[in-house]
Amino acid sequence: MRTLLIVILWCILFMMCWPLALLLIIFYPIIWLILLPFRIIGFTVEAVFKLIGEILMLPFRIVKGLAK
Repeated sequence: MRTLLIVILWCILFMMCWPLALLLIIFYPIIWLILLPFRIIGFTVEAVFKLIGEILMLPFRIVKGLAK
């Protein structure tokens, strides 16, 4: 659904201002490649925080499991 919306918005932009739409098509992959390392760092930081949270909650899960 999101891809369809993006295509429709791009078609509207193409009808209104075709040079800008063509620049968007050309520069979008370049911008995506530039931002890719930041996304990888974001996934890594999120995974580290999730791991730390699980490690900190482990004693409580053990006690909760023993209480059953």
